[in-house]
Amino acid sequence: MVETKFEIDDMSLYKRICGHNDMNVKKIEKLIGVHIIPRGNTLIVKAAKDKSESTQRLLHIMSDYLAMKGAVYELDDFDIRYLASSVIGGREIKAEDMNRLRITFQDSGKSITPKTLNQAAYITSIYRKPITFSTGPAGTGKTYLAVAVGVKMFMSGSVDRIVLTRPAVEAGESLGYLPGDLVQKINPYLRPLYDALFDFQPFEKISKLIERGSIEIAPLAYMRGRTLNNSFIILDEAQNTTISQMKMFLTRMGNNSRIVISGDDTQIDLEKPKRSGLLHAMRILRDIEEVSFIHFTKEDISRHPVVEKIVVAYETQGHTE
Repeated sequence: MVETKFEIDDMSLYKRICGHNDMNVKKIEKLIGVHIIPRGNTLIVKAAKDKSESTQRLLHIMSDYLAMKGAVYELDDFDIRYLASSVIGGREIKAEDMNRLRITFQDSGKSITPKTLNQAAYITSIYRKPITFSTGPAGTGKTYLAVAVGVKMFMSGSVDRIVLTRPAVEAGESLGYLPGDLVQKINPYLRPLYDALFDFQPFEKISKLIERGSIEIAPLAYMRGRTLNNSFIILDEAQNTTISQMKMFLTRMGNNSRIVISGDDTQIDLEKPKRSGLLHAMRILRDIEEVSFIHFTKEDISRHPVVEKIVVAYETQGHTE
């Protein structure tokens, strides 16, 4: 058992590290297995040498992370868990690397910063590679971050158009039983894409861009026979594409375009899951330099903490009908 001290001159920063009623300190104690005593502007850490060293590294990262985020940001439960697990796992996190990838939208005042190393790698890949595949469970930011980069590139003039698409595969439901015409029946499948757009820019601005055709949201079938130049193209829920649909989509790519393909390879709704276009493309495109692959895990889930527990439960018990 050793005793070490972590001292912070900035009392405001010190309080944010500790959290309301020292809740952050209590979480760290539980996650790493140490005893921490807040005293003045100092955190006294009592633990075995290796755990004490891990805690010191974590506290330094938390301090840098909060300084990077600005004076009003408070660490949430996900931040604490992810940073702690990264330190314990020996992964190196640099706050400046995360901040470098910050995406800011002046019109809405929204600012997006990657919360995990995989999210940072994902954003970097989208900027650098013509085609980026991302797979992993719900809540890891696959669609949300892709839309954020797409909107940013469009607003900066890097591309002339944003195209968002999904396969209209029925996840246990039947389109035939839904009310309305084809557009009304398809819209529920496209709603997550609308939601992401409206989170980054005012509703009126996005609506006008959609009316002008600068932003297009449509089922995958509408892509056939087209060539998309100067476009940022996102294929969401790609695990539900067939092999022929995926080939069709990938070959729509024109000059000066970016393609981002996201999906959860554990949630395939096709009758023959092994024939998923996503799985097939990931196998045959591995050696193409211009294509990048990012795999998210349950540790990247930044929704409510219970979502990660749900994912783990299904992974442990398996999914049966």
